[in-house]
Order: sequence, then structure tokens, then C-alpha cells
Amino acid sequence: MTSPTPVHYLSTLSFPDWWLDELRARHPRLTVTQVPAVSPADVPAEVWGRTQILHTGAVFPAAPDTAPDLRWIQLDTSGADHLKDTGVWDLPVPLTSIGGISPVPMAEYVMMMLLGLAHRLPRAVEVQHGGTWPSPSERWNTLMPRRLRGATVGVVGYGRIGREIGRLAGQFGMTVLGLKRGRATRTGEFFGTPAADPAETTELYTPDELHAFLGRCDYLVVTCPLTDETRGMIDAAALDALKDGAMVVNVSRGGIVDEHALRAGLRSGRIAGAALDVFDEEPLPAGHQWWNEPGVILTPHVAGFAPDYEEQTLELVSANVERFLEDRELINLVDRSRGY
Repeated sequence: MTSPTPVHYLSTLSFPDWWLDELRARHPRLTVTQVPAVSPADVPAEVWGRTQILHTGAVFPAAPDTAPDLRWIQLDTSGADHLKDTGVWDLPVPLTSIGGISPVPMAEYVMMMLLGLAHRLPRAVEVQHGGTWPSPSERWNTLMPRRLRGATVGVVGYGRIGREIGRLAGQFGMTVLGLKRGRATRTGEFFGTPAADPAETTELYTPDELHAFLGRCDYLVVTCPLTDETRGMIDAAALDALKDGAMVVNVSRGGIVDEHALRAGLRSGRIAGAALDVFDEEPLPAGHQWWNEPGVILTPHVAGFAPDYEEQTLELVSANVERFLEDRELINLVDRSRGY
């Protein structure tokens, strides 16, 4: 009996040896190659030529004939917006994401930021760095926390991540509103544990109801994917629709929230604070206004970091390799018509 035809897998990432060895052990038919790369030129032409499965973040063949046998791209990102205007988007191969790895740490990050904003963390850090104990009136007037219990948080993008945020916020006694593209759940198979069920009291809105939704928000959390529909969604008019003194947390992608309008709202006092993990320009340049904007907690696009990323990614990739070899539908398929 002849051996099954080998299938060639290429990682342009930097997984440790144990990870690659485990993938080989689970799938003996797989020929595993890893070439850590920052550009297509870093991968030898002969490797591109035999690659059938490509696992990458942002390194793709320079042209279709560079990888003529390519049959599937496993992204090492949860979104696919960085591919929308590239030739990769039009390749006749399925794209899959690593969605499902980050909902729990991202929801925890959001709750940390909601608590930090409510308890005046930016001001508390200013006091610490100033090295002077504030007067009783300063403490009372600038460090008095806002309540979370009984406040309303609106989550733009009420999918797996949004629902986990809603679950945690509900534990703090918050009223949760969700805004999503459609009230029906997206079809398809996804990685990881099932998305948390929204609380029975969660009210769902659709994008055409955006301003009514925003008008109820004491806190706004943005966690939707960047698509043609969501680009610029939270513009000046949307921010003006928020309750006076609302606070904003953005863990989605740069381009969804109008940064100039948000900064203007913060400086006018209409928006009382913000926590930002994503920006129009990344990396955020040294000296950029956001670094020292009062009332803002800033982090360098880390909300989705998962402490067991390698283990979870191995499980996802291994499950998808098995499906690929058996010609079954892959997990976390990117829907090109939706953009994610």
C-alpha cells in the first residue's frame, strides 16, 4: 500500500519546537515547515512553491503563481480587515481566523478598564506621579468614583467577545445593551467554548438604531470588526448622541471611532474618560497627542493577548488540519461578504 500524499504546511510565525513537533505527531501526513518571516522574500521560492497550507499573520505570497498549490490560509489574527484591499482577499482559497482564543482575556481587559475609568485611575496615576498628597477637597472632587452598579454599558459588536463582556458586566449589576449587525446569530462553526449567553435582560439593537442605543449609554464599549459598514461608525454625531459624561472603551480596530471627535469630546467634558487599545495609526508615534491626553488610559494593542495562546492555537490549527485532510468545512471561516 502506498503512503498518503504529504500535505505541505508553512508557518511564517515563530512557534517553539514543541508546538511544531506536536503538530507533526498529530498529523503524520503533514510536512511542517516554519520560516519566521516579515516579508514574502524571507521565504525561499521552493518553500512557497510547495506550500498548500499557509499559517501566517501578515506574510503572503507576492503573486498567485508564487504559491500555485496554496489551498488554505490560516490567519494568526482574529480579524481579516488587513487583507480587504489586497490580492490575498481575492485568492480562491478559504481564509480562517483564530477567533475564539481571545474573548475571555479581552472581556477581562474591558472590565478592568471600566473599573479603572469609574474609579478615576487616570487621575490617581497623575497624583502618584505628582508626588504630593491632595487636599481633602481635591480628593473628594477628583477621585470620587462613578458607580457601575445600575449604570448602562452599551457593547457595539455583540458577538462572542461582546457577550462575554455582557456576562461580566452583568455580574457587576450593570444594565447591558448590545448592538450587532443582525439579531440572528451568525451561522458557521467557531473555535473555543460556546459564547456566553447574554443575560435575559440584555436588549439588542441593530445599526440603524445606533443613536437611540448610544443615548442610553453611561459607558460605551466598541469591539466590532472593522468592515466597510463599521468604518467611521462612531463618528462625531454618534459621540454626541452619548449621554453627557459617558466613558468610552475601544478594543476593536482603529478606524471605527473618529479619534478627532473623541479627543474633542474629552476636551469639552462631554466625554468623561476613555480607554484605548487601538488607534488609526499603529504603532502610535512617539509624541502623539494620545500619549498624554488627560482622562485617557492607553495600551499598545494588547487587549486580545491570551496567556495560553500557543496551546489554544495548536488545538485550533490541529482541528482545522484534520478537517482539511478530511475535506470538511473549516472552523472560523472568514465570510468575505461580511468582511470578517
